[in-house]
Amino acid sequence: MMVRVEDRREQEDRRGGVLADLLDARTYRAALYILLALPVGGFVAALLTGGVVGGLLTLALLVGAALLVGSLWLVGALGDMQRALASVLGVSFAQPALPPSYRGVLDWLRTTLADPTTYRTLLFHVVQFPLALVCWVVMTGLLGGTLLGLSAPLWSLYPQDFPVVFGDWTLVPGTLSVFGLVLLGLGGLLVSAGVLNLMGRMWTRLAVALLARDAGDQAARREVVALRRAAGRVALGDDLDATLTDLVAQAHAASTALAVALVTPEGRVRAVSGPPGPGLLGALDRVPAQGEADVRVAGDGQTLATLPVTLPASAGTLEGGTLRALYPGGTRPGGDELAFLLSIADHAGTALHAAELIERAGARAGEQERARLARELHDSVAQALYGITLGAKTARATLDRDTERTRASLDYTIRLAEGGVSEMKALLFSLRPDALEEGGLVAALTQHAHALEARHGLTVHARLRHEPALTPDTQAAAYRVAQEALHNVVKHARAHEVWLEVLEEKAEVVLTVRDDGRGFDPGARGRGTLGQRSMRERAAGAGGTLTVRSAPGEGTCVTLRLPAARTVPVDA
Repeated sequence: MMVRVEDRREQEDRRGGVLADLLDARTYRAALYILLALPVGGFVAALLTGGVVGGLLTLALLVGAALLVGSLWLVGALGDMQRALASVLGVSFAQPALPPSYRGVLDWLRTTLADPTTYRTLLFHVVQFPLALVCWVVMTGLLGGTLLGLSAPLWSLYPQDFPVVFGDWTLVPGTLSVFGLVLLGLGGLLVSAGVLNLMGRMWTRLAVALLARDAGDQAARREVVALRRAAGRVALGDDLDATLTDLVAQAHAASTALAVALVTPEGRVRAVSGPPGPGLLGALDRVPAQGEADVRVAGDGQTLATLPVTLPASAGTLEGGTLRALYPGGTRPGGDELAFLLSIADHAGTALHAAELIERAGARAGEQERARLARELHDSVAQALYGITLGAKTARATLDRDTERTRASLDYTIRLAEGGVSEMKALLFSLRPDALEEGGLVAALTQHAHALEARHGLTVHARLRHEPALTPDTQAAAYRVAQEALHNVVKHARAHEVWLEVLEEKAEVVLTVRDDGRGFDPGARGRGTLGQRSMRERAAGAGGTLTVRSAPGEGTCVTLRLPAARTVPVDA
């Protein structure tokens, strides 16, 4: 619960001189509170003692139980009166957001007895009267001595009205005695003011410690919800700035802070929730160690809590900035709230580290992709361009001597150019993830078949009549399976001809890749090579089946069966 105490800048007050306590308004607030605390404490003690004793004595009767229940209710009701009285000291208690609701007397009794606030409030009722009595006795003695000292001039002027007799002697004060007594009275006045101020601080701390309502359960629930949402946001990790903004918003919503901000090590605000104050901006002279929190008074009198955002050692830097929370002046966040904010700061560090890892992975993937493109270009387009160059040079050299050889060289050059174009289109197709969706499966397979003919000299018989009814996922699976099967033909089969076919049979789409290569014994290879396992996994993931038939010297036939997409009839 939020408790506000108008008790700031104590150190400045101590430097205010000997008259600081005498001129401090809190001294007179404390005097008024102590003046009221004794009768209020006596009334509360008498009321509760009477109710409890009466209830115990009549417990055998129904009225005894009613008195005990009524006394328990009075503990809370009189606690509200004590909280109102504490406002004299400058202490204000925030009211609960929603009044509690109960399903009956037993539910209220169970909840009240399980609430720690009940016992703390009862303890305040118990100690208030004797403690107020002690304060009265002390202050009565101090003020009595102070009054006697300050009234010494009257004793000197009217000794007959204030006779002081000691045996046969009658004391008459002299000038020096009067002066000394007046000084003692003034000193007593200053001491009384200091003692009153000290008593006011004591009562303030006692009221805050025992009368504060326990909102720990509600705060814990808010913090658990905030941490669950924060963990989900960090796990999603789609946008770093949005993630950090959401983390700061969760910290602000679940805490009692006026504003929460995530600040870089240089002092720049990355995300903020709530009105930003001066304490949230700028670099710090000292960053708290990992797992620690620094709570101090900011320049404008507000309380600033600073928590470190640390990254793992593998991140290269341990500083991720700070999480800063700003509170009203005179308030201090509790240990549980600081632990919650530290958890939010750890989530922010995890988000920053994850973003760094994603950036590293993206850079490395880019390097690997560039290396793959270099290999592809070297193995396909570069080879074709080199062959075109040789063919063009041969044609030029034989142009005047051998027309037939020139024609053959030009035909060879044209085939290489066409193959290079097909290879380049296939390469560009593989680089565009949306090309399959735009062109369709038939266009993609046709493009791939042309590339095989141009690059490897295979004769591809493609029977690709019309686009099959496949969902985008099954379409991608069919293309990857065909691509892997054709790759195996080139790599292992030593084939001259390949038959590629796509058919629709009722509720299925059948893709077949067959070659006239050397074949193999499927039983001798167990469950197949890595390429075959990849094809089977893709087929199973798309809800289909894959069949591989082969024998030594008889070629290989790969058949993929996929469920056709359902078509929804459109009403005219």
